[in-house]
Amino acid sequence: MTLTPVLSAHWDDVDSYTISGYMRHGGYTAFKKALTTDPDEIISLVKDSGLRGRGGAGFPTGLKWSFVPQNDGKPHYLVINADESEPGACKDIPLMM
Repeated sequence: MTLTPVLSAHWDDVDSYTISGYMRHGGYTAFKKALTTDPDEIISLVKDSGLRGRGGAGFPTGLKWSFVPQNDGKPHYLVINADESEPGACKDIPLMM
């Protein structure tokens, strides 16, 4: 299976770190679509994608998102753990820059 880089595909661009550089390559397109898509459909898409967490367990992201109660009238928040305190762990910092 050939892996296609998604997050790092345009790192060589001179302005890859800017919002305009991000938008030139379709940045925020998925975000705009997500705002008009039913939450259950988004969870289903993430489940079907096979996306997994970057921690040691590789927990399925869609499954984790499905644990959030729906239609309860309360706000929901996405909390991202960006801790790299393990010795030699530097797998996520390039993705957050």
